[in-house]
Amino acid sequence: MILSFFDQFTSPCLMGIPLILLSMLFPALLLPSPNNRWITNRLSTLQLWLLNLITKQLMTPLNSKGHKWAVILTSLMTLLLTINLLGLLPYTFTPTTQLSMNMALAFPLWFATLLTGLRNQPSISLGHLLPEGTPTLLIPALILIETTSLLIRPLALGVRLTANLTAGHLLIQLISTATTVLLPLMPTISILTATILFLLTILEVAVAMIQAYVFVLLLSLYLQENI
Repeated sequence: MILSFFDQFTSPCLMGIPLILLSMLFPALLLPSPNNRWITNRLSTLQLWLLNLITKQLMTPLNSKGHKWAVILTSLMTLLLTINLLGLLPYTFTPTTQLSMNMALAFPLWFATLLTGLRNQPSISLGHLLPEGTPTLLIPALILIETTSLLIRPLALGVRLTANLTAGHLLIQLISTATTVLLPLMPTISILTATILFLLTILEVAVAMIQAYVFVLLLSLYLQENI
């Protein structure tokens, strides 16, 4: 059977049952749970330090009202970070390469920030659609443009995460295939290609972490506008 490069993005199935939910929940099993040795356990201490660092970075631009979202944003950051990094391992599936999943994460959270602003400060939230001092003739067009830019925010969040991870996985597969094919024909070129593959893998690890951070950071900035 001939496989295409895009088959790696197909959700695995077992007896007709999609395993994407299992691949989403499995990373949570790798996180240690609290016990009597919570402080003395080195792994738990490192995990707690990372969670505190992530929470501090996300909550810095927000005021005290936005701190209620700390658990949601930190949990989302942890979920995306573990899924993105584990998806770089061989013979694994990355759920965040699916646009449907990313949109399912982006749209409800963006909509929640929008509803928060409309409930707490409706005048200010609607005022973002029309900057002060706009000429009268430009008011209808500017309201339409600002509304469109507001509505495409969740789409931009989902597409950005999907596109960056998909492109990285495709590049890794293309270069690894070239390395395998060139090994018996041109060993020197194959070694050079393998070096490029190694550097690209390091880059993709950085991209996986950065994209998870950017996704949650943009949500926190949207929240900042509405509180």
